[in-house]
Amino acid sequence: MVGASPTHHSLPIPAEDWDALFNTVKDRLTWSATPEALQMPGPALRVRTGVLECVEALDQLHHLLGIERKGRQELEHSLQEARAMLAQVRAELICAQGGEEQARHLALHDSLTSLPNHRNFHARLRDAISQAPRRSAQTMAVLYLDLDGFKLINDTHGHAIGDELLRIVAARLTRALRAQDVVSRLGGDEFACLIHGVPGSRQLGRLAGKLVGAVSASARIGTLRVRVRASIGIASWPIDGVTAEALLESADAAMYRAKQRQCGFAFLQREVASTSVLETGSRGGGAEAGMPMSKNRRPEGGFVGAEHSGEGSPRA
Repeated sequence: MVGASPTHHSLPIPAEDWDALFNTVKDRLTWSATPEALQMPGPALRVRTGVLECVEALDQLHHLLGIERKGRQELEHSLQEARAMLAQVRAELICAQGGEEQARHLALHDSLTSLPNHRNFHARLRDAISQAPRRSAQTMAVLYLDLDGFKLINDTHGHAIGDELLRIVAARLTRALRAQDVVSRLGGDEFACLIHGVPGSRQLGRLAGKLVGAVSASARIGTLRVRVRASIGIASWPIDGVTAEALLESADAAMYRAKQRQCGFAFLQREVASTSVLETGSRGGGAEAGMPMSKNRRPEGGFVGAEHSGEGSPRA
């Protein structure tokens, strides 16, 4: 090793070569301490003592290195186990977070249409009201929508057809509104829309007419072609209510007014020209004779009906 370059000294010796190296050095030193070797010229006793001390030191060093090697192997094994356990815990944590997010989503969304549910809509409406400026040229509004004729379709053709029709209506409402607006299924055949930044009643009336037309278009489900109509009540903040609950109640009352008049949509207290809606033919017929106009029983009159189609693929 004497005279070797620093690069040579820095080269690692494989672990499996350590035993062979120690045995070679030990054999040579042990031979140096034999009577045969001691007969060679020189201070024999001193050489013998030094050689035996080197052999003993090598034995101790070999033992210590063996212990260190075993400890390193155990440490590497423990490290591998720790890494595997950490990966498992991380996977379980991701799984738990995913389950928590899924549970939160299910708690705030309608399972049939994936729209925000009643609770979610209330929360968003309250947040919007709390952040809205009291003095602004623009306002927000709630549109409360109910489907006329849905119950008859659901009872006649079954819940599967009724559920698919609700999904179609949900998709049509979502497509008809902007991304910043909120469409919600409150339950049954009732929907609500939260509209932000509306300049005034005339624009709201045009938007409501657009929604009436979108919902009232016939829909093909399997071999059936079905059609419902929409009654929409409009309530603006803050004139029709300063709280979320008051605004929803006002929109609900306006929706009953639209049902009574069979006019597609209605405001709570104000008359707005809606001839464009009347001219679309979205309304037809009247309420069933003798049916009271109350919250306990809603009119289902004027149903267009369902007719069989020869085409089998579902399409809205």
